[in-house]
Amino acid sequence: MNENEKTILVADDESHILNVVSLKLRNAGFRVLTATDGQEALEVALLERPDLLITDYHMPLLSGLELCQRLRQECAAIPAIMLTARGYNLEPEDTARSGILRMVSKPFSPRQLLATVQEVLAETAVAA
Repeated sequence: MNENEKTILVADDESHILNVVSLKLRNAGFRVLTATDGQEALEVALLERPDLLITDYHMPLLSGLELCQRLRQECAAIPAIMLTARGYNLEPEDTARSGILRMVSKPFSPRQLLATVQEVLAETAVAA
C-alpha cells in the first residue's frame, strides 16, 4: 500500500489533538484533511471521500457516532477510528452499523494511533 495516495480526515474539536494527529499522519506520508466539528467533517467527507476517518466521539453539532452514521446513509461507508474518553465504549451494534473499526482511548500515543491507522487501511485494502 502506498500511503502517499491515502487521504485521512481527522475530526476533533480539541485543536491540540487535531494538530498532533495531523502532523504525525503527514509525516508518515498521508494527505490529511481536518474538521473541528461533526457537521464540517460530514461536509468535507462527502466532498473529498477520504480513505479513512479519525473522529472524536464528543464534538459540537454532530457526535462522532452521528457523523459515521450519516456517512453510512449518504455515501459509501468510510472506515473510521473513533477517539473516546478513557473507559467509554460504544455498543457493538453501534460500531458495526456505522463503519467504526477501532476505538482508541484518550490519551493515546500518536505512534500507536499511526499503527492503528496502518492496520485499518491494510484490512480495508484486503477487503476491497
